[in-house]
Amino acid sequence: MAKTTLVVMAAGMGSRFGGLKQAEPITADGKCILDFSVYDAKAAGFDKAVFIIRKDMEDDFRRLVGDRISKTIETAYVYQSTDDLPAGRTKPLGTGHAILCCAKEVKTPFAIINADDYYGHNAFFEMRRHLASAKSGEYAMTAYHLGNTLSKNGTVSRGVCRVKDGYLEKVTEITKIDPYGNCEVDGEKKVLPPETPVSMNLWGLTEDIFGILEEEYRKFLLTANLAKDEFFIPSVISEAVDSKRATVRVYSNTDKWYGITYREDLAEVKEAIGGYIKDGLYKGI
Repeated sequence: MAKTTLVVMAAGMGSRFGGLKQAEPITADGKCILDFSVYDAKAAGFDKAVFIIRKDMEDDFRRLVGDRISKTIETAYVYQSTDDLPAGRTKPLGTGHAILCCAKEVKTPFAIINADDYYGHNAFFEMRRHLASAKSGEYAMTAYHLGNTLSKNGTVSRGVCRVKDGYLEKVTEITKIDPYGNCEVDGEKKVLPPETPVSMNLWGLTEDIFGILEEEYRKFLLTANLAKDEFFIPSVISEAVDSKRATVRVYSNTDKWYGITYREDLAEVKEAIGGYIKDGLYKGI
């Protein structure tokens, strides 16, 4: 079966959380969410994990997370540079830029995840099956129910998906969604239904995406306000779909998604994954 790579986006600042949330322990022996995501990905058949980090966080990331995970799967590091940012900006230029930084390291079809998100055991198996036979431009995405992704502790941003016949038509980034689905879209107050499909940045891509990313990144640099704008991977994928250069098969997942947007989210994450461990899902981890 074809080889596949897991690409982990871990360069985010974690400003609302405070600290290196990618490495925040959720078990008594110091394991973090990423330990369990990599365990699931390896069980599903992924061969390698590539961590996208900032150079200034490398020592901490390796010590707290990377060195431990490297004992279980082949790993590599890619650095999302902040050297060329305009004065006053400290955040990297977004998820699209992060993936573009992987072009020299990733040579197989690959899945993308956020380091501080728990996607559930089943999602990796579905994505691995897709990627194992995917031809160039045959992308995939795991869509979760909005109601299974909201935080009790504040508002969140979500990529709301429009899906037709099992394929993605469009992703719209909606910000400040409260724990009940209330938000504002184009100046109009709305309540999004709990079953609304949303992207949590679990994408399956083939290597042709790097050429598309390079092209779109050049456009971004010419038109964006680099002091605040971000180059998002969903926007690039949407452009590839619109221009008929790619299709995105959508796999609907009804599992509960867990993430650490706010420090107060930690308790729920610890309880949930602790339950999975007790149920025997993570034997030997």
